[in-house]
Amino acid sequence: MTKYLAILAFIVCSIQIGKAQDSPFGQVPDHTPMMNSTWETINKLMYKVTHQDNKTVYTPHFPDELKAIDKKKVVLPGYLVPINGGRDHETFMLSVLPVMQCMFCGQGDIPPMVEIFMKKGKKVRFTEEPIKITGTIHLNPNTQEGNSEIQVLDAELME
Repeated sequence: MTKYLAILAFIVCSIQIGKAQDSPFGQVPDHTPMMNSTWETINKLMYKVTHQDNKTVYTPHFPDELKAIDKKKVVLPGYLVPINGGRDHETFMLSVLPVMQCMFCGQGDIPPMVEIFMKKGKKVRFTEEPIKITGTIHLNPNTQEGNSEIQVLDAELME
């Protein structure tokens, strides 16, 4: 019986994957226009890989070009990726890819993303449409102080 349930689950998953590839939402927006010079610089983030106590440790390495934009005001277009549930978000990830386009399905690298911290009292309503954020870049070498190595602080939504 368990064998038949496993086969049934496999078939259902295969059908769902096929349907997802047919894109029931129509054409997935091309994310190329989201890239700008700031995103290109952010994409230069690298990691130093070390091993401690049989664990692999990834430490962010910020090349000089990336260090040059630290504490600078930037404008970033992108797609809101929620960290928490709800309609309105004070903190979220911003990506060059839309949420509908799975970034972990083996079709290339994980896209560059940054963690957004909105200016106090400001929120952004979830949308699948691209948004544009302005704020100050903060390079975060210690991910114990936030989720991402690159953050945008005091961010505001541009109309």
